[in-house]
Amino acid sequence: MRFEVWAPEAGLVEVETGGRRHAMARAGRPGWWAAEVPEAGHGDDYAFRLDGGDPLPDPRSRRQPYGVHGVSRVYEHGRFAWTDGGWRGRALPGAVIYELHIGTFTAEGTFDSAAARLPHLVDLGVDLVEILPVAPTPGHHNWGYDGVDLYAVHEPYGGPDGLKRFVDACHRAGLGVLLDVVYNHLGPSGNFLAPFGPYFNPAAASFWGQAVNLDGPGSDEVRRYFVENALSWLRDYHLDGLRLDAVHALVDSRAVHLLEELAVEVDALSAHLGRPLTLIAESDLNDPRLITPREAGGYGLAAQWDDDVHHAIHAAVTGERHGYYVDFGPMSVLAKALTSAFVHDGGYSTFRRRGHGRPVDRAGTPGHRFVCCVQNHDQIGNRATGDRLAVLTTPDRLKVAAGLLLASPYTPMLFMGEEWGARTPWLFFTDHVEPELREGEGERRRREFEGFGYDDWAEKAPDPGDELTFVRSKLDWSEPERPGHRDVLEWYRALIALRRARPELTDARLDRVHAEYDEDARWIVLRRGNLRVAANLGADPVRLDAGAGEVLLASAEGVRAAGGVLSMPPSSLAILSA
Repeated sequence: MRFEVWAPEAGLVEVETGGRRHAMARAGRPGWWAAEVPEAGHGDDYAFRLDGGDPLPDPRSRRQPYGVHGVSRVYEHGRFAWTDGGWRGRALPGAVIYELHIGTFTAEGTFDSAAARLPHLVDLGVDLVEILPVAPTPGHHNWGYDGVDLYAVHEPYGGPDGLKRFVDACHRAGLGVLLDVVYNHLGPSGNFLAPFGPYFNPAAASFWGQAVNLDGPGSDEVRRYFVENALSWLRDYHLDGLRLDAVHALVDSRAVHLLEELAVEVDALSAHLGRPLTLIAESDLNDPRLITPREAGGYGLAAQWDDDVHHAIHAAVTGERHGYYVDFGPMSVLAKALTSAFVHDGGYSTFRRRGHGRPVDRAGTPGHRFVCCVQNHDQIGNRATGDRLAVLTTPDRLKVAAGLLLASPYTPMLFMGEEWGARTPWLFFTDHVEPELREGEGERRRREFEGFGYDDWAEKAPDPGDELTFVRSKLDWSEPERPGHRDVLEWYRALIALRRARPELTDARLDRVHAEYDEDARWIVLRRGNLRVAANLGADPVRLDAGAGEVLLASAEGVRAAGGVLSMPPSSLAILSA
């Protein structure tokens, strides 16, 4: 067994395994140390000691069986028996993504129990499963964004073999798997990277913690740490893509940004593996440069999250206008979101009190490069009581929101349970072991939301460290069989089936999407080739020109097309042929 570690500032590095310390020698690359320990192998625990200090886990630990404060364990990827040799991947264009959190997707909260629910996702018709971060976090339960030991997998979920079994099962079921990864910061507990080298930028930080060192002295190896981590997930765990968390918080002044470097490396791995690999960025910048091809001066990522579409649909169906919803709600804004991707594309943002964003080239940028939703972990979990759309509005309006999303030219993403109108909350929860972190988490969240328009957040939000907060966030799998919920589920299935059946709905050419609307009556009609998507969000019935169109799908029984007129009751949506 060969142990290696980067520790450029240490004078003595030892690896401790089997109760013995072994001195490490400087390796070929600057700052690297290595030691051969023939008696060590798969399943053995080990740790590093720097200059005679306390034992520390390996920065590239593949397994942390005792949690983030314990030692590492040798884990050999080649021992797992994969059965997905025939899997050729799933490309993003035309796909529907399903976002889930392993710990709350099922009562058991494991990879294996999640795999047992895959038939539900197959019947629903989704193509890609996106799981929230699975790197080890403090305690038992966490959203995943406090992760450390980024090469390992959270043990309570099932560890590295559990993740591989889940991916293998998804591929057998015809589902691709995306993983949410966090490269802009590490969690506050169990983060032992700093003693090894200059992993962090002393002059930059985000709200969530100290920024990583991407452009300062020693940053070459720091960048490789994150690039090789991404490649490991895709290669060693057979994942089909990564969602990169909050890339606007990456501090990188180099000529070649980390995102571009990642995209180049991932494209090379994709060519080698012979299957598509997808990088999706979460960004608050509204900057299409992220998804612009490198040949045209962009970073070349496959897609980016687009919150403006969420905000526009959410505000239209709920009537909320607080915080960042202040500029959303009018039908004109909804029309712009559904045809131009960004609402804030260089104009003034009231919430930010400045200009924001850059226009999207509708003729040159395909809509599938924008991942859009009406619910996700952030938009629900960042509410004080974690209330879902099914709680905030009526079932009729929930159906309208789903129809607008799934008939849009973008890549739609659903959040677990959304498809049946789940009413279980999705709350913010942690399980910090240090008293100061456990007691201060609620106050930290309160400060984070001071500017979001949630003035009563502190009074309403439950304690993130209370285990009940985590338990309440688990899905109730008895709901889909109940009246009302079953109806919503059938609506989602029908929408996804129609999306697969009609090429107009997967046509990503934004310059072929046109919208008409009435601000006072609050109706909107999207023209998608030979189809029209009509929604009535007003309080009164409306009569619209139907031509010779036939209703292919309607959210309410009162929708009728006869004599060239489309009659729509309030809070309804219809998809018609031309």
